[in-house]
Amino acid sequence: MKEVILYIATSLDSYIATKDGSVDWLFSEGEYGYDEFYETIGTTLIGYNTYKEILGFGKFPYTDKTNYIFSMSHTKNDNNPVHFIAKDPVEFTANLKKEPGKDIWLVGGGQINTLLLNAGLIDRMILFIHPIILGDGIPLLGGMPKKSDFSLKQAKTFVNGVVEVEYEKK
Repeated sequence: MKEVILYIATSLDSYIATKDGSVDWLFSEGEYGYDEFYETIGTTLIGYNTYKEILGFGKFPYTDKTNYIFSMSHTKNDNNPVHFIAKDPVEFTANLKKEPGKDIWLVGGGQINTLLLNAGLIDRMILFIHPIILGDGIPLLGGMPKKSDFSLKQAKTFVNGVVEVEYEKK
């Protein structure tokens, strides 16, 4: 069965972006193992607001993956290799996990992260904690996350102060 992996950067105070969606505070130097991780993924799951932010960076970056964008109101196909999903994200993801193939990258954002966490569908979390306090913004887990138990798989530090922690569902 495929795993759903939340692979994401966060501030020390657990924000994944500023209130306006900006991630210009992220430390861009360093590769942090992204290329290796990316090769293990066959599918991305992205909330609509996160998708809009990604498009603001330029060309859509995940063209070689199967990409699902969750939105109840925006379902028009655009010129990117994405599928808009207006179905329940929990049911859709549970079914997707049963299909053969590579793992699933939960790109985010905060609302979809919480929905899938609360449903017990996130198998691993790989968090890159940047040494900055934003004070406000889009939280890693929006809404009301339920208590969920994870165990530490590994932790790594980088010269610039970024800490990578990987947790797996107990």
